[in-house]
Amino acid sequence: YEYLTKPVKNDRLEITVSNALSESNLKRKVQLLEKELKQQNVFRRIYGESPALRKCIELAMQVMETEVNVLIIGESGSGKELFAQAIHSGSKRKNGPFVTINCAAITNELADSLLFGHAKGSFTGANSDHTGFFEQADGGTIFLDEIGDMNLDIQAKVLRVLQERKIRRVGEKKERNIDFRLVSATHKDFSGAIKNEMFRSDLYYRLEEYPLFIPSLRERKEDIPLLANHFLESFCTANNIEPLTFNKSVLDQLSEYDWPGNIRELQNIVRRAAINRSGDEIISVPLLSQGSRQDQPSQKAHSPGNTPEKQSTLPETTPHSSLPSDSGLPEQNDEKKFLLKSAELQAIIKAYTLTGGNQTRTAEVLGISRSSLYRKLKKYGIEKNLSISVTKEL
Repeated sequence: YEYLTKPVKNDRLEITVSNALSESNLKRKVQLLEKELKQQNVFRRIYGESPALRKCIELAMQVMETEVNVLIIGESGSGKELFAQAIHSGSKRKNGPFVTINCAAITNELADSLLFGHAKGSFTGANSDHTGFFEQADGGTIFLDEIGDMNLDIQAKVLRVLQERKIRRVGEKKERNIDFRLVSATHKDFSGAIKNEMFRSDLYYRLEEYPLFIPSLRERKEDIPLLANHFLESFCTANNIEPLTFNKSVLDQLSEYDWPGNIRELQNIVRRAAINRSGDEIISVPLLSQGSRQDQPSQKAHSPGNTPEKQSTLPETTPHSSLPSDSGLPEQNDEKKFLLKSAELQAIIKAYTLTGGNQTRTAEVLGISRSSLYRKLKKYGIEKNLSISVTKEL
């Protein structure tokens, strides 16, 4: 900090030491500020202030600048892909590609072409060269989503790529070197799958260099009001709706629910509530208006050993849903059946009108599949011009 000549005067030495300490403290403050700003930027799409979530973010911060393989473990709808994207955005590879592979959707027949690519003319229909997912991720991050659903034959091929960092396109003899960082995610219990020989243990140990456990929404209930208001604001903005608010009693109800479908389920419920509103304040939510909370299935806090194998968002047959299916209606009198179906019809009309007749967006807003929406549109006679056929009975 400064060069002192002998004899050193005490007052001069004191000033020099004080300046050195001040500069050191300033550097530490700058480093902390830079870390905080980076965290805010990288994790800006992940909302919440609960201790469970902040701890998870802190662990992700520690690993994201390394090249270590990360296995993200959490229930369906808990935000695993958002964490994967954040880890990529905060890594040295942030300027490279981020390639997502839905492992559950890859079949044996298409695996080689999708994962590793193919050369023109290598098989019928191969009219041009195709770059596979792994090669697309060269210089960036590849995200293997729901890796637990990948079948054994494909697991062996992926393991080889992880070991050798080379791929060979279908129809080519030469191998291509690839450089990527691996992040994967699952909602399954690997110990049972490995024991039952449904998942390769050698691949598992490659994936799990650094496990990151994402808390379920019921483990961070203090974040529910923040998330609900965020989803409501986003929905209003995306659909050009005047700002809406939640009644406090509604936020209390949302905070008491266990959310087996996690954040994705909450987002769907908020959208439905916004569509079904009667004013600028939401005073009820479809989740709690059509069934007793006693009907909810009990849920244990998930660990890798008891995570459910299927996504648990509001099923179309649940009595809590604002759109109950025909087969899912409980035994009720005719008046209650009529009221339920009337509410269903009104919700569909509002969503269909709001999206301008776009069936994909309508299904997304209502939280149901397109095929289910199509059946309901046909059932009620809702045509593209939004007319309702009087020949259809409720």
